[in-house]
Amino acid sequence: MKITAVLLAASLGLSAYAAQAADGHPQIGKKKISMCIGCHGIPGYHTTFPETYQVPKLGGQHSAYIVSALHEYKAGDRKHADMNSIATTLSEQDMADIAAYYAGTTK
Repeated sequence: MKITAVLLAASLGLSAYAAQAADGHPQIGKKKISMCIGCHGIPGYHTTFPETYQVPKLGGQHSAYIVSALHEYKAGDRKHADMNSIATTLSEQDMADIAAYYAGTTK
């Protein structure tokens, strides 16, 4: 029963972010990704700060997931110095636009 409640809560949370992401504009988002492409635009790129790991590909990712992740970085719930810094500069509309762009591309 607890698992069902957790899954339902998570689903509702993503639905809220999906509603925000649905208002994103991919063409506007394309103009806002300059801070993203330095890492996420390089196939197979590995970052070395604050630790070494493979940077995830954003192209084709679900827009609600991208918005959710950006919110978590902005709130400090996800820890990565660069992403935390970048996310704090993004408005709700910026997040929606960037997410809409990446959801509609394979890059």
